[in-house]
Amino acid sequence: MLSCFGLPRPVGGGGGDADQSAAAASSPRRPSLPKLSCFGLPRLVGGGGDADHQSAAGAAAAAASPRRPALPFAAGLFAASPSTSGRGKSPAWPSEADDMEKKRWDSMESWSMLLDTAMGPGGEASAAAAAAPRDRREEWMADLSQLFIGNKFASGANSRIYRGIYRQRAVAVKMVRIPERDEARRALLEDQFNSEVAFLSRLYHPNIVQFIAACKKPPVYCIITEYMSQGTLRMYLNKKDPYSLSAETILKLALDISRGMEYLHEQGVIHRDLKSQNLLLNDEMRVKVADFGTSCLETKCQATKGNKGTYRWMAPEMTKEKPYTRKVDVYSFGIVLWELTTCLLPFQGMTPVQAAYAACEKNLRPPLSSSCPPVLNNLIKKCWSANPARRPEFSYIVSVLEKYDHCVKEGMPVMVHQDLRLWRTFAKIFRMGCIANSLSIPVHA
Repeated sequence: MLSCFGLPRPVGGGGGDADQSAAAASSPRRPSLPKLSCFGLPRLVGGGGDADHQSAAGAAAAAASPRRPALPFAAGLFAASPSTSGRGKSPAWPSEADDMEKKRWDSMESWSMLLDTAMGPGGEASAAAAAAPRDRREEWMADLSQLFIGNKFASGANSRIYRGIYRQRAVAVKMVRIPERDEARRALLEDQFNSEVAFLSRLYHPNIVQFIAACKKPPVYCIITEYMSQGTLRMYLNKKDPYSLSAETILKLALDISRGMEYLHEQGVIHRDLKSQNLLLNDEMRVKVADFGTSCLETKCQATKGNKGTYRWMAPEMTKEKPYTRKVDVYSFGIVLWELTTCLLPFQGMTPVQAAYAACEKNLRPPLSSSCPPVLNNLIKKCWSANPARRPEFSYIVSVLEKYDHCVKEGMPVMVHQDLRLWRTFAKIFRMGCIANSLSIPVHA
């Protein structure tokens, strides 16, 4: 499907997945739960409390509603809404039932009941899961009896993220909503779930979010990762004044991101949706790369159809659905590095489609900061070059940032003439230019 600019709409990413919110930053101590189900999942007691929560009796009554007698609770919870089951199709049940299903989806009590359904009355797997051969059960399968689910703190189009406790450890629990009636959407979300688990379970690096466990027992699809208390990089930047980050802070955050991406590329993985919403911060303000739902092995990426990622951060060749390499991640990193130097949203004032059109058809980029050290501005320009061959590898990016970080820590003033003297070797690589004080500027590659 094409947009009004003739650009294909992205298949995955685009901000659809939920990000961990900074608002969830609270004590990681085990929550005090007044009453637990047999699987360690919290149930509400009494009438008061959160308005979004509903009692088990209310959920059971809703599940038995005469409007949808043929659908059990679990199937009803994950049934696709009219908005996701195809355009032009009339809803299969009244809007009141849709509201009821949405409330079930948003309610923590529903998740408790859903996991009860998946596990069975004795804490065992369902009959279908139990019948599966033992050797086919994934090594990363979560023990749901050890999972305590707390408050929801983030949400997206197809997922909800909850605080939780798993094996005495604070975690984030991502619940994925798999629609029943939209086969194409169901297949896509299952592929993204499988991809994210496959990559996360095999990646080990200080700047990659740590995978803990996952569950894939339909209709339960969840991924358990370490809890990143400070939320996303985008949320962090939203709280800052424009151009307010110090060079030291920019370098610290940029080095975390580039080191994580360097490791990822060393493993032959292309992220394909690198953006500030997919970069998470912990208590020590260290950045970790997250959300591998659209990632792929570099040797197999060309076999996938459609573009992946988010338009504001998407490389032009990806937008145009041309052959691409891991350099698409370098382009996205250039946009993220620009965000660090400005604290602004890239292509501000444009819609995502307009931003994609401006980048790939007009060769426009966000305006560089005049207060930013030229070394960083030149690195940004190199990363978002229209020609993928001119974009550096992450190993080179890490080297440049480490050298500059060393100079800053040594107390060398960040001035143009000293940059030119200390980094004269970069003059052969980077070309200095005048930056217009406009919304977007042409960058000729």
